[in-house]
Amino acid sequence: MDLVLLAVAAVWGGATGLLIPRAAYRFAVEPEEPWRTACPAGHAFTGPLGGWWGPARCTPCASRVQTSVRYGDEAEAPVTYGEETEPPAPHGEQTDTPAPLPYAYAPGALAPLVTVLACLALAAATGSRPELAAWLLLAPPAVLLATVDRRVHRLPDPLTLPLAAAAVLLLGGAALLPGHAGSWASGLLGGLVLGGFYLLLFLINPNGMGFGDVKLALALGVALGWYGWEVLFLGGFAGFLFGAAYGLGLVLLRRAGRRTGIPFGPFMIAGALTGVLLGALAA
Repeated sequence: MDLVLLAVAAVWGGATGLLIPRAAYRFAVEPEEPWRTACPAGHAFTGPLGGWWGPARCTPCASRVQTSVRYGDEAEAPVTYGEETEPPAPHGEQTDTPAPLPYAYAPGALAPLVTVLACLALAAATGSRPELAAWLLLAPPAVLLATVDRRVHRLPDPLTLPLAAAAVLLLGGAALLPGHAGSWASGLLGGLVLGGFYLLLFLINPNGMGFGDVKLALALGVALGWYGWEVLFLGGFAGFLFGAAYGLGLVLLRRAGRRTGIPFGPFMIAGALTGVLLGALAA
């Protein structure tokens, strides 16, 4: 196994994973709410790509004393400074009250570790084949989607639709290079099949399957279909199996009922990762 390849994959996963918490915080809003434009302390996000690209803490917060305020919980957990306690300012407003965000409490706190592990697993299973570049580029946005869906049960269109397009283009490029182990044509058909299956489930029971899941299925179907129909079936089934096991566990622990909604996107992504890993190893 090429240790250099694994090292590159780990560095890539860590570097991109560190950028996920900020984006997850900005995307983790209810369906009718606009994307967040400021940190809990009211500092407007600045930097590349309109402030979407950057570390978990904004620059002003990173330079101040850390507190235990969590993204999304700032209204419930005011910060105490000396003898005074003041709630943070509303999003988008500037304030001099320090309310820095400790990285460990961000909604995507585990994202860097998850991204590193996913990239390492993909590199170990795929080796130096051309499609590895596609897997490494697709992994961070997939982790971001899972993080957002876990928090607010939502898969944003600005992530799901570009992910599907990126999967098509990246694997199409890999198919032009020698040494690849998949089929671009079967990947395209896989996206249509899995997307169509989820669309059918959505039409049958809109309350049980979100339309964001349908859009995510397009990208996952392309990735799974790259290695063939067996992998497509395995990865799709694994997603349902993981979701069912999680739901059953919540019921047994009496933390949810039979009709309690759970975010299905993370399980779809975990199932697809399982299928891609097995497909890459078999190839």
